[in-house]
Amino acid sequence: MYSIQNIIDVLEKEAPLALQENYDNSGIQVGDVNQTATSALLTLDVTEDVVDEAINKNCNLIISHHPLIFKGLKSITGNTYIERCIIKACKNNIVIYSAHTNYDNSMTGVNQKIAEKIGLINLEILAEQKNMLEKLVTFVPIQHADNVRNSLFKAGAGHVGNYDSCSFNASGVGTFQAQQNAHPYCGEIGKLHREEEVRIEVIFPVFLESKIKKVLLEVHPYEEPAFDFYPLANTWKQAGSGLIGYLPQPIDVNAVFSQLKTIFDVPLIKHSNLLGKKIQKIALCGGSGAFLISEAKKKKADLFITGEIKYHDFFGLDDQIIIAEIGHYESEQFTKELFYDIITKNISNFAVHFSDEITNPVKYF
Repeated sequence: MYSIQNIIDVLEKEAPLALQENYDNSGIQVGDVNQTATSALLTLDVTEDVVDEAINKNCNLIISHHPLIFKGLKSITGNTYIERCIIKACKNNIVIYSAHTNYDNSMTGVNQKIAEKIGLINLEILAEQKNMLEKLVTFVPIQHADNVRNSLFKAGAGHVGNYDSCSFNASGVGTFQAQQNAHPYCGEIGKLHREEEVRIEVIFPVFLESKIKKVLLEVHPYEEPAFDFYPLANTWKQAGSGLIGYLPQPIDVNAVFSQLKTIFDVPLIKHSNLLGKKIQKIALCGGSGAFLISEAKKKKADLFITGEIKYHDFFGLDDQIIIAEIGHYESEQFTKELFYDIITKNISNFAVHFSDEITNPVKYF
């Protein structure tokens, strides 16, 4: 038996809430996460029909991409569909949980699923997140260095790009003099002590700081270990907005658009001038990604694909790039598959259902 919190923990391990944008409201929208999970319903949006579907399928957990609640509510009276969804979910003990921009900003999130559908290879984050990394520096007796270092790795430190267990180590001599009431690991009260130590440096995402500190204090042999946290200006290549990658070989733009219409089931694609060249390097962003057009140009993408593009975004491209709009819902529809893959990979014998409701409010004539 799993609690709803167990399911949420699996989702947040893949894309921590700390990755979400500051305007977002990813996370628990409604309900008690400590109850036992019966089954989960996966959807892009939460509507009244989706909540009804969860009730009919005996699902007490709805996992959506778009949050039900974006703005603060001063009252819940049932006047809007949002309020009615909240009331109905509460009456039926249903938890609503949303994983939005944290999954947009994850290297293995929404955009990775889009790239997978298109068949892109050699993927990189299009616009890497900044101010998301810290460095820990600590000083450990030589005989304990391996244990401390490995414990920090297990806690999530030491990941750099496609490498893990990354650290810098330098030998030196530490000095200290234990005062009355101290309980020194080595040395004597009132006497200056010299200890052969290793300076260990490891990098980690800022949201892991409390976990890293807790582990360090648990495994470090000193009563008062010396350590420092340094904020880093480095960009983090494992998180950020959009992705950029390559088709295995250059393809005519008309063929690319035909494939996009089939893959994403769109009747039309809005696009800029086609420029008469083949397409291989593609940048993309699910949902409203027009803010990344300049970054796609800078990285010399042949084509930028996103869900929504405003009229004035089609100006100023200088014939350097083709931009294409395929629809917000259409670009993110496979997020349900992403949630399904993560949950079923990590939790066995738990029923996960795809919503049958097409929540796209945009229609085509």
